Amino acid sequence: MLLTSKIFKRVDAIPQSYWDSVNCCSNIYYSPEFLSAFELANKDIEFNYIFILKNNEAAAFANTQIVTIGIETITKNIRMSSKIRRVVNNMFCRNQIRVLFCGNVFLSGEYGTFLKDGEPKTETFKAIAEAVKRLSKTTKRLNAIFVKDFKNESLLITESLKLYDYAAMHVEPNMIISLKPEWKSFSDYTDALKSKYRVKANRADAKSKILEAKLFSVEDIKIHKKELQELYQNTIDNADFNAQILNLETYIHLKNTFKDKFIVKGYFLEDKLIGFLSAMQNGTNLDAHFIGIDYTNNKEFAIYPRILNDYVRLGIETKSNRINLGRTASEIKSTLGAKPEALTCYCKHKRYIPNQILKPFIKNVKIKTFKQHKPFK
Repeated sequence: MLLTSKIFKRVDAIPQSYWDSVNCCSNIYYSPEFLSAFELANKDIEFNYIFILKNNEAAAFANTQIVTIGIETITKNIRMSSKIRRVVNNMFCRNQIRVLFCGNVFLSGEYGTFLKDGEPKTETFKAIAEAVKRLSKTTKRLNAIFVKDFKNESLLITESLKLYDYAAMHVEPNMIISLKPEWKSFSDYTDALKSKYRVKANRADAKSKILEAKLFSVEDIKIHKKELQELYQNTIDNADFNAQILNLETYIHLKNTFKDKFIVKGYFLEDKLIGFLSAMQNGTNLDAHFIGIDYTNNKEFAIYPRILNDYVRLGIETKSNRINLGRTASEIKSTLGAKPEALTCYCKHKRYIPNQILKPFIKNVKIKTFKQHKPFK
């Protein structure tokens, strides 16, 4: 079976027949409309779209971005001795590194590669690996390649990346709430919680009651774009790791295209925007996207706990089966009933010898442990 690849620099250059053949667009995150929103608003990122062809028909798709990251952003959050950290930082000249991500750098989950139904999965995935290798060879000043985020059931296929000298590493899990069909309202959900977790959820609502919450239209996003970007930057500065900062111009494109499926909700204190959430309804999933918080007001007005409560409300209102609350703050999310969904990534240095030095470190990366709460009766 001869598989070839074709790489496009722009979504609008991809023939419609390729999308039709792979048949991936029922998942919003693989649709050209979704991908082009990010491409149009984030000019500092180099986007590439890989299609694997069999007999000139598209059999698989992969989404890639080339981004620049400070090496210390990565190493400061990996458990290693200061001596080893120094070696790794020096290996990358204590500098910015250029990384080719295969997968969507702005999404947490398995949204980077799509294999057409009925195709031999391992062979087709290897063809994607070959295409990523070809792309990396033609990319100037590239330091590393990162293939992200695979669920456990995909690992039989993705382990073939080790043949290309990648090392596997565990990353923080997605935190998933499974919603029960009998929960028709937020009070149905809180009634299912044990007493102490119900009190916690209700306290967050009580403390944040003074806030005016508003669902944003396209116009609202345009009006408040500067504040949204600043609040989002606050959460980025507070996070352990973030590969790339999203230009929230993206949200204007997403809201224009996906209407009610893309949700932005703002929280105002005396007419001042002090927090927001964003989410996408994708089939029967509600996926939390980025949030923004004014941390000077967070404790007093419980902005973050209220945002988490409102994600549950949105999940129930949209009749979703699951809410993906994403990575980070895993323990707090588990108090709402979220359970971890393990994710594995693969990475490598572009050059052979540095890669051999890095592989043992990558394999030994330890993710943060957390207490998994069991809040339901």
